[in-house]
Amino acid sequence: MTTRELIKQEIDNVGEENLDELYAVVKTFSQGSQQEDGPDLLEQLMQIQIDAPEDFSVNLDLYMSGEKRVENNLR
Repeated sequence: MTTRELIKQEIDNVGEENLDELYAVVKTFSQGSQQEDGPDLLEQLMQIQIDAPEDFSVNLDLYMSGEKRVENNLR
């Protein structure tokens, strides 16, 4: 049996009182798979570019507190 046939067989075992809930789950699932046309999260994150001094990540706390200034350390 294929997976589709197994799913249909299980649906036949669901009681009438639960069919609306099952339909909502299936509809949400199918709509989610159709929306995969755009870039995924990782692709979006790879687009981020940060213009900061070389020591920015190491001294983030100093930049956040104002002890170091980004304007003074950009090349």
